[in-house]
Amino acid sequence: MLKAVIFDMDGVIIDSEPMHARAAVLALKKYNIDISVDYAYNFIGTTTAHMCSKMVEDFNIDATADELLRANNEMKEYLLKTEGHTIVPYVTDLIKDLNKHGLKLIIASSSNSSAIEEVMSSLKIKDYFNGYVSGQMVKNPKPAPDIFLLAAKQLGVTPDECIVIEDSYNGIMAAKAANMACIGFFNPNSGRQNLAKADYIVEGFDEVDYNFVNQVYCRIYKEPVIIITTKHFIIRELTEADVDALYLIRTEPEIRRYLLDKETDAMVEKEKLKAYINNVYSYYGFGLWGVFFKENGLLVGQCGIDLKMHDDEAIYELGYFLSKAYQGKGYAYEFISAVIDYCFTGLKLDKITAFIEKDNKKSIYLAEKLGMKKLSSCLRNNRQCFRYELYKNNN
Repeated sequence: MLKAVIFDMDGVIIDSEPMHARAAVLALKKYNIDISVDYAYNFIGTTTAHMCSKMVEDFNIDATADELLRANNEMKEYLLKTEGHTIVPYVTDLIKDLNKHGLKLIIASSSNSSAIEEVMSSLKIKDYFNGYVSGQMVKNPKPAPDIFLLAAKQLGVTPDECIVIEDSYNGIMAAKAANMACIGFFNPNSGRQNLAKADYIVEGFDEVDYNFVNQVYCRIYKEPVIIITTKHFIIRELTEADVDALYLIRTEPEIRRYLLDKETDAMVEKEKLKAYINNVYSYYGFGLWGVFFKENGLLVGQCGIDLKMHDDEAIYELGYFLSKAYQGKGYAYEFISAVIDYCFTGLKLDKITAFIEKDNKKSIYLAEKLGMKKLSSCLRNNRQCFRYELYKNNN
């Protein structure tokens, strides 16, 4: 279960890598050495102290690594004073959303402690974090796992309960060495970083929130994603372990008569259900989910959407059913309305479609109660149906 998110700082929270590279260029100029920023970008993800030691060695500088480090820090202070921090767009929204959902947050940065504290204070994000780990606090810098292992220890979680957000090759390799899941953030200002070892790569945080991060984590560890919780239900992805219970509901006469994907052979039908579970959720990020009672975990129905084609039109088709023993109690309205809201707000769909057979009076009543509008009659899979639609603005 995901319990913590570990943020790198430079290049993830603040877009500081260009400034760090320029500071290194200016520091070396004091020793009459000219380098390009591309050389400095090779050290993204490591400590500045390590970079300075390597520079002294590479260029045979007549100075100690500590002297070069002081010169580098002076240049950074100058640039920071004159230009200020450039915050990565939407990252504060992500931080606030993760915190709102109860996750523990920590910064694990190669920067020194004073720099981390200054950033947290100036951006007013300190209250959202459970602390930080600086590269100064560990023996070995990234790509060694030390910094992330210490971060997990400080939070009181295990590595497999964490996910790291990094923008550098060294940072990603450190996360993998720590046996942690990792989201790679492709920041064009972080140089030509190789993010191939990340479990997932994003190009921005505008559409990244708790649900996204949690889904990435669940995909990595093959855990079913919880989509929504309502007063009585948990709506989550199904697993192979749920197939037998799902099949029993599907064999109820009032439900089975309207199913399109039923088989005469039970084993064949169950294998098809397993294939759906193992492929559709991970490919689309949505599908027909299981509806489980909160109090006892009992599977009682299914609800969700599928992307399908109808007359050369791509549609998001709503599907649902509820075991007969629980009908007539308002349960279906509860979980279907929650799923519809998730489709519009979480998946950002503009329209949902449902095809309901003309003799399915219960589903017709429910669709209209949910605000869906009947558009037309049509033939759907050789069955006479009404086409219903619901638009986001009318929800």
